[in-house]
Amino acid sequence: MKPAVEPVIDLLHGATYGTLATQSNRLPGYPYATVIPNVLDECHRPLLLVSALAEHTRNLLADPRLSLSLLEPNCDNVQTAARLTLIGDAEAFEPGDLLQARYLRYLPDAEQYLQLDFMFFRIIPKRLRSIAGLGRMGWLEADDFGSLPSLSLETEYRLLDSVQHAVPEGISIHGIDCYGIDYLADGLRRRLGFGETAVREEYLDAILHEVVTQLALEKSGE
Repeated sequence: MKPAVEPVIDLLHGATYGTLATQSNRLPGYPYATVIPNVLDECHRPLLLVSALAEHTRNLLADPRLSLSLLEPNCDNVQTAARLTLIGDAEAFEPGDLLQARYLRYLPDAEQYLQLDFMFFRIIPKRLRSIAGLGRMGWLEADDFGSLPSLSLETEYRLLDSVQHAVPEGISIHGIDCYGIDYLADGLRRRLGFGETAVREEYLDAILHEVVTQLALEKSGE
């Protein structure tokens, strides 16, 4: 059974951390797993900012094959929670200014690492296994993932700038995509999805203003 795309995207964006499993270079044939922060690029692909000295970095430079496991945030029962396992390849790259700025909105403390030996990778998905609960599971293929609508970094920056004055105190928007927004409220990262289908770019401005107004009303009612 092929899973619905929207819940998968919301979990991909909403998970704060993930478990990265790489091919061990020291013990060939064994996976090496470690917990990493989770931030996506404008095409919904996970980004890694890792030290050249880290074990998983050495593994990826020797063999780019990996898997990334994500769990529904704040779940009470992992057996019934939504989970994802993304299988793909890591690709080292140099991000442009807008993508680097997007990453630092999610993880501002990471700016100090940019002056050290840290490097960026992005994960190119091959298959993605979604488990939405007991008996509700299925695969998305690379073509399914690659055809998803994405929002350019330039448009995201423009949208962020247009609503910045209306964002209530105590809330900051991390990222915007065609399926929802990621934001920080009361020190916690949150995800607000737009609904059952992706929103076309020309409608995002109006919807984003509605969402920000909703957040302001909720904040004032606390």
